[in-house]
Amino acid sequence: MANPIVRLLFFLLSTAAVIRPSASQSSPASGKPMNETACNGIFLTYQFQGRKKIHPIVPNPADQAYAFGADVTLLNSGTSDLNAWTLLIGFSNREIIVSVSNAVLTDGSALPFYSDPKTPVSFSGYPNTDLKTPIATAGDLSRIQTSVSIVGTQFGVPDPGVPLPSILTLSDPAWSCPIGYIASSNTSFSTCCVPNLDPNTNSTSVNNSNSNGGNFLPRRPGDLSIIYDVIQSYPSNYLAMVTIENNSPLGRLDNWRLSWEWMRGEFIYSIKGAYSSITSASDCILGTQGQFYQQLDFSKVVNCQKKPTILDLPLSMFNNVNVGQFPFCCRNGTILPKTMDPSQSASAFQLEVYKMPPDLNRTVLLPPQNWKIVGGMLNPDYVCGPPLRVVPSMFPDPSGLQTISSAIATWQVVCNISKPKDSKSKCCVSFSAFYNDSVVPCKTCACGCPASRLPRTCNASAPALLLPPDGLLVPFDNRTAKALAWAEIKHLSVPNPMPCGDFCGVSINWHINADYRKGWTAKVTLFNWDDASFANWFMAVELPEAYDGFEAMYSFNGTGIGNNTIFMQGLPGLNYLMGEVDGAEPASDPRVPGKQQSVISFTKSKTPGIDVLAGEGYPTRLFFNGEECSLPELIPTGGAFGVRVSGITMVLILAATVIALLGQ
Repeated sequence: MANPIVRLLFFLLSTAAVIRPSASQSSPASGKPMNETACNGIFLTYQFQGRKKIHPIVPNPADQAYAFGADVTLLNSGTSDLNAWTLLIGFSNREIIVSVSNAVLTDGSALPFYSDPKTPVSFSGYPNTDLKTPIATAGDLSRIQTSVSIVGTQFGVPDPGVPLPSILTLSDPAWSCPIGYIASSNTSFSTCCVPNLDPNTNSTSVNNSNSNGGNFLPRRPGDLSIIYDVIQSYPSNYLAMVTIENNSPLGRLDNWRLSWEWMRGEFIYSIKGAYSSITSASDCILGTQGQFYQQLDFSKVVNCQKKPTILDLPLSMFNNVNVGQFPFCCRNGTILPKTMDPSQSASAFQLEVYKMPPDLNRTVLLPPQNWKIVGGMLNPDYVCGPPLRVVPSMFPDPSGLQTISSAIATWQVVCNISKPKDSKSKCCVSFSAFYNDSVVPCKTCACGCPASRLPRTCNASAPALLLPPDGLLVPFDNRTAKALAWAEIKHLSVPNPMPCGDFCGVSINWHINADYRKGWTAKVTLFNWDDASFANWFMAVELPEAYDGFEAMYSFNGTGIGNNTIFMQGLPGLNYLMGEVDGAEPASDPRVPGKQQSVISFTKSKTPGIDVLAGEGYPTRLFFNGEECSLPELIPTGGAFGVRVSGITMVLILAATVIALLGQ
């Protein structure tokens, strides 16, 4: 009979295999040779053009840099259009993309771009975003084929090795691209992508039409949608309207800053409903624009930057006849979620854009690329995709008649909330309970520890010390004495040096207030340790075990919005979270944070079996103004503290324990 400990270890490792995160990666395999003549779909080819060794010359071959060039060709040989194509290339040799022609990086990243071997690089077509079929174009290569030239730097793979990508595929799930093959020359990599079949209709999932009869893509969902509408077009210029719409129930922007990149020499002549961060025509006057438009009055030009930054106007400018009086403008850059106020969930402004040769035709309309949008210090981060041509927007006719007018052309940019790698939170949470007299504060360096050239005098990795309840009322810089006194009373060990603070501008305390037979209550308190105040703040908490029992909120407006999430905001007149101010005696008293507080009641009739004392009354996620806050790892329980860990972490802990037992 097998050792019971060995059987237990096998069970734990099997469990870990079941619950580990899934990954949509395929292992390399030999593909069946195919040429473009035999491909009845989208034929992709990566052709390595060559490389040369560049300085610095280093002794380690793996760290030697080479300049390389490659061409990627997309050829439509099938019966379905490829609209808004996006190509994924998996580089494996720390490639740095220096320049790209006929394409842009999908996420708008700036060049040079440092690739990650674990993540394929995504390229989107520009200016040729669509590939028509040979049937619809009589085989016109200019409309069914495009070639992307890539120049960059790579490391390792000494001669005579040829570094080819590990992945070459389309990102559109409507297309299936089998693992490609390497040609006999060892310098090219090819695959043939074909449309997927829709299992419900037994037809291809690529749809080339819409209800309007035009060849446009449907509008795509996303946390934030930016619509670029061309509403008037002339040979040398056009009028565009930009609309930013918030579609996330928990997303928010304050003081938004929108930027993009002009790819063909365009410049902004005038703007209404917003303003440019820099007003200057020098780039035009000294550039090709000034040479071409010699009769144009450049003193009225708003911006000639290749990458302009646009900001919303303040409320005081709404009635300005020159730049204001535009719908959805002039809110100081605040865009709220629809769950809070649908009337303030969008911003809009208007541009007059001048074009450059060879685009001097009213039908040549190309949107800017590489869109980026950022908000205030406590807003989520967004990553934006490329502009996609979609069904033209419809507007009420300005004459007042019961008719609608259509935009000449419309593009959509979809931006989604993203958590950058190794990023820190901007707010944090502490836990406390009536049945435990210690407070679990925010984690050490929850919002990052400030960089310093001097030796750090606090420990950035030690867990935060438990606090007495009144310890939350003073800034973390002033909590040392209280934490040390509490540790001595509770006989807790104290690391040397002491743990660093959380360095968060906003902290939230979740306190289990009472627990009785038919229900229980919690108290939530917001602390603002920054000088800046927050108008129209909101908060959202996920309570998987307690959500169904939510009854009422007494000082805030609380609403269950599904997905185990309660949405909270201040009541009218109480929706302004003040900033930190000096104490009564500034010379001796610590600064006082802005604070708001409310009690929440829950019933147990809809959540039978809930164990509040075991920690099931604490949120698993908490958001403030769209930013996800850092949660403590400890949970106060009846008489002690529990540790909140993931299933994978628990399995690894148990596996380590078993291995230790085997070694005895």
